[in-house]
Amino acid sequence: MKKIIILAAAISGIVVFAQEKKSDTVKAKSIEGITITKQVFKKQSDRFVYDVAASPVAKGNTTFDLLKQTPLLSSTDDKTLKIAGKNNALIYINGRKTNMDAESLVQLLKSTPAENIQKIEVITVPGSEYQVESSDGIINIVMKKKLSDGLNGNMRMSNMQNKFNGSSASLSINYRKDKLGISGNIFSGENIQAQSYVLRNGNDMSSNESVGDIIDPNKNLGGYLNFDYQLTDNSNLALTWNSWYNKSYNSTVDLFNSIRSFDTKENAYITSYTNSRNREDAKSYNNSVNLNYEWKTDSLGSKLNINAAYLNYRRFQFTDNKTFIADQYGNDIRLAQTVYQDLPQIINNVSGTVDYIKKFEKDLTVSVGANYNKTKTDNDTKYDTYREGAAVVFNPNHFVYDENIYGLYLTVEKKLSDKFSGKIGARYEITNSLGTSDNTQNPEYQNIKRSYNNFLPYLSFNYAINDKNNISYSFSSRMRRPSFWEINPVRNILTEDNYTQNNPFVKASSTYNQEFTYMFKSSYFLILNHSFFKDQITQVPLQRDILKERLDDQGKPILGPNGKPIMDSYKQLRYIRTNFGDKQEMSAMLGVQKTFFKQYLTTNFNIGVQYNINNGSLSVDPTSGDVFPIYENKRKSASMIIQTNNTIRLDKKKTWFLGVNYFYVDKQQIELGMLKNLMSLDLSIKKNWNDWTFSLNVTDVLKTNVVEIEDYQANGNYNYVKNDQFRRGMTFSIVYNFGNQKVKKVRDIEGASDAIKSRTR
Repeated sequence: MKKIIILAAAISGIVVFAQEKKSDTVKAKSIEGITITKQVFKKQSDRFVYDVAASPVAKGNTTFDLLKQTPLLSSTDDKTLKIAGKNNALIYINGRKTNMDAESLVQLLKSTPAENIQKIEVITVPGSEYQVESSDGIINIVMKKKLSDGLNGNMRMSNMQNKFNGSSASLSINYRKDKLGISGNIFSGENIQAQSYVLRNGNDMSSNESVGDIIDPNKNLGGYLNFDYQLTDNSNLALTWNSWYNKSYNSTVDLFNSIRSFDTKENAYITSYTNSRNREDAKSYNNSVNLNYEWKTDSLGSKLNINAAYLNYRRFQFTDNKTFIADQYGNDIRLAQTVYQDLPQIINNVSGTVDYIKKFEKDLTVSVGANYNKTKTDNDTKYDTYREGAAVVFNPNHFVYDENIYGLYLTVEKKLSDKFSGKIGARYEITNSLGTSDNTQNPEYQNIKRSYNNFLPYLSFNYAINDKNNISYSFSSRMRRPSFWEINPVRNILTEDNYTQNNPFVKASSTYNQEFTYMFKSSYFLILNHSFFKDQITQVPLQRDILKERLDDQGKPILGPNGKPIMDSYKQLRYIRTNFGDKQEMSAMLGVQKTFFKQYLTTNFNIGVQYNINNGSLSVDPTSGDVFPIYENKRKSASMIIQTNNTIRLDKKKTWFLGVNYFYVDKQQIELGMLKNLMSLDLSIKKNWNDWTFSLNVTDVLKTNVVEIEDYQANGNYNYVKNDQFRRGMTFSIVYNFGNQKVKKVRDIEGASDAIKSRTR
């Protein structure tokens, strides 16, 4: 149920941080106590490279914590990682994409020790060889090379206190003997996610206000197991299994609704009250298996890489939504409506990739490859409505979606001189899909075919002017296919008159990205970015007045002098998932990453401006054909972004560290309206003691990271959302490292189904 609110109310988590991430060039906590004997942060032809091998921050930290402290990276919600100016960050390890879904990947990063990391590469504009969508960027984690056989591991325990208490524990192991390597991880945790909402919409004649809370308890269990065997000196075979389970039972959404309408006969406003009480039981399973073969074909580094994968994702969700007629104090009077929803989703994917990288002498590299994805989603939804004194309404919908994606790519990379290098490439993708439904009320759903081909070029160059100055430019074009939940034509009820509606007619959108970078002395940088989104996929609030019979306390219609029921005007709000025009985003960011005072202070400071041009309008619900007053977002906005992240070493032995981090994002126009300014102050302290690490983190100390969005339309309609996700909290963790720390790291393998996984969320 929490997902309904997040999407329905304002898509706050997604929109806010998809916008806020522009500040994430900003969000780069510093690495403590680095001994600068070489370039720590530098720009290569198509990526930024951050060398963290010598940093004591890695000791006792998780990989997720280390990533948050990398220039150009950030996490404002401690759940997702963002790259400056990008919608999403895909995680690669040793050049191979991690083979798991988004939620389990975050938990994996939070339970994996950071001591094994050599460097972090940030690819802001990925080349044609990468399977990415929209303006996604890539974070490539390069692991240290271990030298000897043996066993090592890491145990971690943490406790978090926000509005509620949560705890987690993890165990990671890594074993190598001769040609065989085995690595594994297991993680478990419990937490209760809490949110509060204020939702207002309407006009001078009618309006709704909903105020309430979400309480969502979660239990998680997951992990991975990797087997890697060296067949010959030049070939390896690997098998990877990932599994994740989430249980969220008795999740609740309680909203008190005030519905005001204007009675023209009485020339006065009439206010009625209801309580919406939603209860949800949900659980999800995610299992994937990947088989990888790698063959090094020559001494220059040429290689063939083949992957075959299977992914099974299952989510079972049951909701009980009750609407009670209430008095002005929120007391229930009677039950007015009950809606039961059974919302299962099953996704099966079979995938394969083939990549061949050929390296020639004189610094020339040619890469060619192909991929295939076959996905089937099965959504057998049941929707039953009960009203007092009325017949039960059954509205089942069995929606099945089949999709086939074929892709080819070619890239050529050449170092033309010691100063100049370039890369050019292209992808060609063929997508065929078919959605079928047994919904007789909407015959248009019964057979939805899509077929489109896309040619996606890429270009980049890098020029080292001298030892101190470096410039680079990149251009890419990408597609953004809708997530599988977005095209499942299900309605998620928030209140009786407010709900979200997914849309099977959503089509893929196109994105064109350009980026210019200037770097000085490997410490100061300027990034200019421009992104154009065509037919962008988002959520649009449509609202209109509807007429309802006025009821007495017994639920019976009140009759007028003419003997007919008195009708009142109420406001109906639908959040429709759809393609909503075009959008441009432009940003300029200045940053510095540097150490001071004999490395007692390491700081990342960023300041920038962002300019958004929105051009969208919608007046017809594409899922039903219902006509609404037009909703427009044809506005421009400029906003400022400031962020500073500092790590202070407190002793000579490099065992105590203090972190002080702050960000500010000015108000800006997004799809749903004007997003008000956001800010957060985070503090942390860490103690390293032999193989133990103790740390305490306090987030959003000033309790200022609260989302507010407001929108006023020319036709008089307005919409307001306030969402507090209780980000202020405290986390205490204890980490113990054991075993032979020179154990060679097992290869992390890219999965063939990875491009599909992000669309299950």
